[in-house]
Amino acid sequence: MSRNKDRMNWMFRSRETGRITIGQSANLEQKIFSGATLVGVLLPPSKVRTGVGVVAVLALLVWGADEIARGVNPFRRILGAVALGGLVVLALRRSPPR
Repeated sequence: MSRNKDRMNWMFRSRETGRITIGQSANLEQKIFSGATLVGVLLPPSKVRTGVGVVAVLALLVWGADEIARGVNPFRRILGAVALGGLVVLALRRSPPR
């Protein structure tokens, strides 16, 4: 049992506060991503919608990189890596075949 507790502490305990941290209040990049995604869903296909989509992707890219670099625990860093990995997969799926 102690081994599982140690793993949980390592994964979720904040290196800054010592408290368990899974979710945090949204930062600017998350708010931009959420807002741009919502606006993009509501807009009809257009250049504006494409631009809003680019803003959303860039915000998620910055957020993911920031979490990898400065996440308060390994869980948050892994979450950032998953977000960036998802963007890479989407980019590869949308690139034209050679």
